[in-house]
Amino acid sequence: MDLSCIVYLLVLCSLDKLVEATPQEPLTHLTQWMHNRISKAQFQCFQRIVKESNTRAKSNVGPVCNMTWDGWLCWDESEPGEKEQNCPGYYKDFDTQAMATKVCTDTGEWGRHPTSNRTWTDFRNCQANVTHHGAAAMTHFYLIMIGHGLSLVSLLISLGIFFYFKSLSCQRITLHKNLFFSFVLNSVVTVTWFLVQKEDTASCKLLSFIQMYTMSCNYFWMLCEGIYLHTLIVVAVFAEKQHLLWYYLLGWGFPLVPAVIYSIARQCYYNDKCWVSPATSLLYIIHAPICAALVVNFFFLLNIVRILITKLRVTHQAESSLYMRAVRATLILIPLLGIQYVLLAYKPHDHWIAEIYLYIMNILMHHQGLLVSTIFCFFNGEVQTVLRRHWNLQRMQFAGTFANADIFRSASYVASSLTEVHRCYSIESHTEHINGKSYSDIFRSDSPFV
Repeated sequence: MDLSCIVYLLVLCSLDKLVEATPQEPLTHLTQWMHNRISKAQFQCFQRIVKESNTRAKSNVGPVCNMTWDGWLCWDESEPGEKEQNCPGYYKDFDTQAMATKVCTDTGEWGRHPTSNRTWTDFRNCQANVTHHGAAAMTHFYLIMIGHGLSLVSLLISLGIFFYFKSLSCQRITLHKNLFFSFVLNSVVTVTWFLVQKEDTASCKLLSFIQMYTMSCNYFWMLCEGIYLHTLIVVAVFAEKQHLLWYYLLGWGFPLVPAVIYSIARQCYYNDKCWVSPATSLLYIIHAPICAALVVNFFFLLNIVRILITKLRVTHQAESSLYMRAVRATLILIPLLGIQYVLLAYKPHDHWIAEIYLYIMNILMHHQGLLVSTIFCFFNGEVQTVLRRHWNLQRMQFAGTFANADIFRSASYVASSLTEVHRCYSIESHTEHINGKSYSDIFRSDSPFV
């Protein structure tokens, strides 16, 4: 009989035994998925065994343990010694980062259990850190929920302020609106992704596609902010406003391309349960453009800081004061441009250092919306001025303590102030502003921005 037929019959027999072991228990979706994963891995292992048996060269010197399937993992042909590989991901109680071990004896046979005298694989390490990892995973989950919750509240308030007060309208604020809205979409989709039960359905894969798209949009709107800011600072004077259409295409249109390509490739080549497995190189379709955007923003930041230091040196400031101002300006721009991901791109391998790294990245990633909205809305000088005037006007109206003359005087003052703000953002001024200061004022020695 052909060896491939024997392999197929062996897999069928093992499946029958697996199902008959619990005849009274209905198979849940998770259990069925687990059985399918084990069966698929077993069949692939048997196929490799058949292929190796047909092509194996008889040149091995000394005893060698044959390739084998131990029930959970496939072990390659090995020379005597202890072998190890990552624990399987079939069971939620197994840590896939831990290692399972199997011993190949000097006689060319796989090691046996001292009690049962049957071939044995040591999976004890697979559950050694499960309790610790479970607690850490729950902590990360709560950090994610809290971060996105706080970010959603602050971002929605910021968007309400930007849309309500028309005097704040300008190209820079328009870019901020789009960036904030991309943060909102990303937070909503991320929270939904973590809360819904991930069944292997079309709706779950659609949610995965939307998550990849909104995440990409978020990073590319950071790139749009970097391009806009770099253009304003490097090119000192503008004859006309920039065309925002290109920013819309880059921020909302371009991320659709890698997201669609990724979804098609995942469906065709790695169509796992709900596309949740990270064990595929197809993720580079999404991650490569994001990394490129972050690297470009990093070079923009370096050039902006270089120009800033050059301008400040002209004012003949003390060296310590000069660099402190440059550092403060850099720290303000880091969350806007997403530079923290470039600075912390390398994940350490040491266990405890890796855990600290994960906590830092978790906080920076999922609280970024809160940080950006705080710096570029709530701490924005123009926004504070508009809110203060609005609050004073409302307080005076409710108090009813001002006379008609005061009303006209206040209205005239507000109207003149709005006119002045509008003039600052008009084309004729040839300058844009950041946090209440024009870019030409950024480099002045008394500028609070630097």
